[in-house]
Amino acid sequence: MTPELPAAKRKPAKPTTTAQKIENKLARLGLHTDMDLVLHLPMRYEDETRIVLIREASFMGGQSVQVEGLITACEVQYKPRRQLVVTLADETGQVTLRFLNFYGSQLKQMAEGNRVRARGELRHGFFGPEMVHPLYKMVLEGAPLPVALTPVYPSGDGLPQTYLRKAITSAMARINWRDTLSPALLEALDLMPFEAAVRLLHNPPPEVDDSALEDRSHPAWVRMKFDELLAQQLSLKRAQVARRAKGAAPLPVIGALSLAFQRVLPFALTGAQQRVLDQIRHDLQAPFPMQRLLQGDVGSGKTVVAALAAAQAIDSGFQAVLMAPTEILADQHFRKIAGWLEPLGIEVVWLTGSLKKKAKLAAKERIESGTAQLVIGTHALIQDDVVFARLGLVIVDEQHRFGVGQRLTLRNKGLGLSDGLDPTQIVPHQLMMSATPIPRTLAMTYYADLEVSVIDELPPGRTPIVTRVIDQNRRDEVIERVHVAALEGRQAYWVCPLIEESEALQLQTATDTHATLSAALPDLQVGLVHGRLKPQEKQAVMDAFTRAEIQVLVATTVIEVGVDVPNASLMVIEHAERFGLSQLHQLRGRVGRGSAASVCLLLYQSPLGQVAKQRLGTMRETTDGFEIARRDLQIRGPGEFLGARQSGQAMLRFADLETDQWLVEQARTVAMDLLRDDPVTVEMHLARWLGAKEEFLKV
Repeated sequence: MTPELPAAKRKPAKPTTTAQKIENKLARLGLHTDMDLVLHLPMRYEDETRIVLIREASFMGGQSVQVEGLITACEVQYKPRRQLVVTLADETGQVTLRFLNFYGSQLKQMAEGNRVRARGELRHGFFGPEMVHPLYKMVLEGAPLPVALTPVYPSGDGLPQTYLRKAITSAMARINWRDTLSPALLEALDLMPFEAAVRLLHNPPPEVDDSALEDRSHPAWVRMKFDELLAQQLSLKRAQVARRAKGAAPLPVIGALSLAFQRVLPFALTGAQQRVLDQIRHDLQAPFPMQRLLQGDVGSGKTVVAALAAAQAIDSGFQAVLMAPTEILADQHFRKIAGWLEPLGIEVVWLTGSLKKKAKLAAKERIESGTAQLVIGTHALIQDDVVFARLGLVIVDEQHRFGVGQRLTLRNKGLGLSDGLDPTQIVPHQLMMSATPIPRTLAMTYYADLEVSVIDELPPGRTPIVTRVIDQNRRDEVIERVHVAALEGRQAYWVCPLIEESEALQLQTATDTHATLSAALPDLQVGLVHGRLKPQEKQAVMDAFTRAEIQVLVATTVIEVGVDVPNASLMVIEHAERFGLSQLHQLRGRVGRGSAASVCLLLYQSPLGQVAKQRLGTMRETTDGFEIARRDLQIRGPGEFLGARQSGQAMLRFADLETDQWLVEQARTVAMDLLRDDPVTVEMHLARWLGAKEEFLKV
């Protein structure tokens, strides 16, 4: 490390100029190029094209209006607080302008006799009509009004609208306006030319349909949304083509292991499971890497399909790996799959961060030597010192909970150098699983580079789950219901959102609830599991619950996925209003796995906000994961639904997947045609809309 220079010898840091500060603020908004600025479109507009007489404006209380007049009085008042109070008058009346925060320069500007044009919401105060903190400008008598609506842009702290407007106008004078879509295509799709659409959105004429601009149904907005969707489709489809240009080891053998495995299963596959298994088996035989997303509602049987895919890889002479986001889920997979495959002579290895050093080293040696045919674990699998001998298939469960980099690291472990192949050109097949169903439009938009398989039926014998929404004040009744269920031989989960006391949220904690239930139910065994327990302690509690030695399990959301205890038929979720829909649905899916009637009780704290009411209402009305996902998308939007920060996926700025589904279909079709017939246009369109941001591609 270079030693730090003494203060006297250090070069003084160059002062940051105003221009550099503005540039940094633009960069924080993602505005680096002229085209970035041009595509930084207004979020709303203000009408400065007309002046309203003050007397007329006084009858328009609650509306934003623009008035103009001479200053007749200006003073600083100190009661009830320091404020600048200006009286503005025209020939019809007067209005008071109040500035609660002001500069000394404003006091000089507001000298009597100066002319001001002020715009803001007019309200009726104690002394007549007034505006608080209006936007204003000093004008000369007869100064012309703008001829277009004034755009208001998304902005950051310290980045004035006036600067943004000037920067965007300047950028518009420099860019190449050439349209990326041909005149024939514009006519066929009934789309505006690019330049005309952009210019209208930045400077809409006063006669434009305000409501169409506001709800983004105006043809200019339609063109922008189509172009954005087209860029995304082109980018993802091109990524799919690039992947297929890479090689993968074909895994063609559905041999002795696969056939024996299916014979010894204690149940028959459902029609949906068999259908998606056939799709996966077909993909695995190709000489390019499979990239398939396996969706299925909670309890639909994705694990056995993944295990059968792994069996095909093993039959073909390769290793398979399954990575899960939590140790509880990974352990659940290990126990279930090892129980199926180990009796058939398959070596299944377990690797997580909590293993003792000696066990971890032994597992890594078996993986590198190739004796480990199937490896199951957590993030520990992506460490540099985990080397596979012949990795042919990567399975990632709950894929949205891993970042792009983590999934890429696992995929790049590849076939191993013993094959004499370039690992950058040969990649394993990849199967991603998700129990969060993705609505079709979202899948078409954000997973356009993937093949998607859906298990859309539940195995026979699963009982429907009845969901009730109950006020927190009825906790005693709920505790009694848990007691009765336990005496009848059933088990129950009691889920809490926090481990420690939080005064800000005032949530009942898991530790407090465990103590309360232990005291209220002295004849029952009450267990506690949360994320801060050591893995061995956590597993010991889960094992005791699985063996029915614990009747009530108090837990945080560590049991959200992967826990399978058929005898558990009652789920209580504390402070359900604090959970998202997807999480509530996952938690509810821990029950209903046996033959007994199952119940989920959602305890909430009054009063409920509008979004919380929507979520709890949805949970009460349906157990269909796809319908829940559709409503969740409506409530949260695609960015939050997909976990944008984790997935690395660039979210749509302009298109709305609820209202613009028809545009997704069109963009998808045009993307396929352009990729096939016009690579020059593809490059130009992607450069315009994504630029250097095309790294958001999924892996």
